[in-house]
Amino acid sequence: MEISGKVKVIGETEVVGSAGTFKKRTIVVSTEEAYPQHVPIDFVQDKTSILDNYSVGQQVKVSVNVRGNEYNGKYYVSLQGWKIEKLGDAPVTSEPVNNDEPESDLPF
Repeated sequence: MEISGKVKVIGETEVVGSAGTFKKRTIVVSTEEAYPQHVPIDFVQDKTSILDNYSVGQQVKVSVNVRGNEYNGKYYVSLQGWKIEKLGDAPVTSEPVNNDEPESDLPF
């Protein structure tokens, strides 16, 4: 499954669990719909470093797996990311625009 949108939040890497060996990092992607959804997606273990190359405001497409579990008779759903891609990357240049060309009065 894939989710596309704009990066709203990129969290810090957290170490969770009593053994202190499980790493988790959450990114929030805001979809671009009539009613935008702010979707938290977890990257775990060695996948946490993937998010180092992304920043807030970028357009991305994230591939996720849906995970579910039970705890004390309640059921929970989470999205676990395994791949992320930048969308709509236009190269950003700082070169000045060349305005040396003469302007024309032609209608076309």
